[in-house]
Amino acid sequence: MNEQENFHAEKDSRPTRPTRPARPWSPGETERQDMLIRYLGAVAGAAARQARLAEQAHPAPPGSAAPPARDVLVRDVMDVPAVSLRDDMAFRDIARLLARERVGAAPVVDAQDHVVGVVSESDLLAKVAFETSGHRPGPIGRLRERRLHGKAHGETAADLMTSPAITVLPGAGVAEAAWLAALSRLKRLPVTDRDGRLVGVVRRNALLQALIRDDAAIRAEVEARLEACCPPADRKAVEVAVHDGIVELTGRMPAASTARLVAEVENIADVAEVKNLLTAG
Repeated sequence: MNEQENFHAEKDSRPTRPTRPARPWSPGETERQDMLIRYLGAVAGAAARQARLAEQAHPAPPGSAAPPARDVLVRDVMDVPAVSLRDDMAFRDIARLLARERVGAAPVVDAQDHVVGVVSESDLLAKVAFETSGHRPGPIGRLRERRLHGKAHGETAADLMTSPAITVLPGAGVAEAAWLAALSRLKRLPVTDRDGRLVGVVRRNALLQALIRDDAAIRAEVEARLEACCPPADRKAVEVAVHDGIVELTGRMPAASTARLVAEVENIADVAEVKNLLTAG
């Protein structure tokens, strides 16, 4: 037996271990994962629609139809006024403010309200951890460790903050902001004007709600599509139900109308799946 055969024989003889979840399954886990899948699908769909619009953009001739309704923007869902920290705010005052406002992080602004960074609970905890441990990085310590050690000795927001801050403009689309929040692993994004001054904060949950419509809104659009694409005689025996973004069509309808309706419903944003239970009639 050669070396390669011996390796595979040894591998096959090892007992297989069952795969286990990293943490116990909670009662709301299925709903949480379904919402995450819908969220990712909505972000991808919105980004694709924006890309198509950008490719098709051209000046509208005089007398043409009005442009389509705009997507929801960050300014539509951001929180105003925004909780912020002055760059000279002391460590203990920062901790009190974050606790009072029940937020995990807040943007740091200078005297002209320009966003210069963000201080989070993690920054405060790192300071306390370094101070209590007495750990000191050696002369050849990693650069990141030395930077953390330097921040740990800071006493103001300017010393402790992470800079530069990741920000978004109020005129950005919620899909763009959602991608930015996901890539940055942030729950809150500071919103600034084009001069970098703080005008608000947008929460990841607010972006989620803007991207994913509830079932009632989806059902209303399905019924509107049904009325638009199918004659009254064909749609009178059709029932529409929506649950967690899944559209269920039941009743009777001619095959040709059914095909048109299903195609229309599949193109509706936020529809996760179409269950066609219609019978030919």
